[in-house]
Amino acid sequence: MACLNTLKQEIRVLENAFPKTDELFQVVAASVDELTCRFISKTGKKYDIHANITETYPHSPPVWFAETEDTNVTNAIERLSNTSGRDNHVLQQVKLLLRELCAAYGMEEPPDLEDRLDLVSVPQVINGSDVIDHHEEYEDSEMEEEEEDMEEDIHLEMEDNSSSHAAQKDEGIDPGNLATLDRLKANQRQDYLRGSISGSVQATDRLMKELRDIYRSDSFKKGVYSVELVNDSLYEWNVKLQIVDSDSPLHNDMVLLKEKEGTDHILFNFHFKMYPFEPPFVRVVHPVISGGYVLVGGAICMELLTKQGWSSAYTIEAVIMQIAATLVKGKARIQFGANKAGKVSGQYSLARAQQSFKSLVQIHEKNGWFTPPKEDG
Repeated sequence: MACLNTLKQEIRVLENAFPKTDELFQVVAASVDELTCRFISKTGKKYDIHANITETYPHSPPVWFAETEDTNVTNAIERLSNTSGRDNHVLQQVKLLLRELCAAYGMEEPPDLEDRLDLVSVPQVINGSDVIDHHEEYEDSEMEEEEEDMEEDIHLEMEDNSSSHAAQKDEGIDPGNLATLDRLKANQRQDYLRGSISGSVQATDRLMKELRDIYRSDSFKKGVYSVELVNDSLYEWNVKLQIVDSDSPLHNDMVLLKEKEGTDHILFNFHFKMYPFEPPFVRVVHPVISGGYVLVGGAICMELLTKQGWSSAYTIEAVIMQIAATLVKGKARIQFGANKAGKVSGQYSLARAQQSFKSLVQIHEKNGWFTPPKEDG
């Protein structure tokens, strides 16, 4: 309870420190599980930056991401993922973020930044009661003990307090997909209690958000693509692209593919390792495709899918739609003669795709990308 109260208090301090009228930094929306901030550069450009406050907070820092490709913003966000201890707290995270952004854009940070974000000096009222002993909650040793003792309570308390917010996020999602999200959340909780969490907290929470957003998206509901989790893992997805530009040769080939083989999609495999700080590894599984910037083994030649071209601001749906556009632009065609079982297994494999993609990246690192960025290889 104490940790949750501290979080509530920090959010209150943030909202008071950076109202929506602030000319540099604004807290646009805040709850115990999500935070949306807006940074305004000296040119007046606005950058919306979001944070997911995870169930393991403050043992782990919030998961930050932004709706921009600007490297000044994405680099500042990445630095926040490497904090520990007191720096994991929301107030410290915002302070570090604002300092990084001001330095990156050559702007002066607010001279009263420390005072604005001083939890101790700002009296707050929570649930009708004064919160008095701020100093003790910020003693490092006591905070560490509190985190260990209260982690289970944090899970339950944050779930209870964010239930209405979660209901809003889940609005419009098919019941079957909601069941998938609930099952994944239950699995994560069991993994957490057993101490066998797979992947980072940042990746897990971001992928859960991505999957929820996909289930709510119009493109998904209209059947442009579908998503299946491999072995119920958030870290490996099979994505079926079912609709492409109807004026493209690829569309005609997909119609023929359904007539000949009963398959109405192009199957992609997504592997998430360091997401969202690195792109997923994406390859075509079936059918065999020529053109469309599809490489030997099924890898895809797109700068967007490399570390150099990636931004943590990209959503998975944006990646899927960009891949679809790239196939069409690259005049992709299905190779029907190559789609027999033996030939497919010989041509397309994870190992071959990884090798060809590695070679591609080396070539482009040396010679640059000669085609429009984040689309072509």
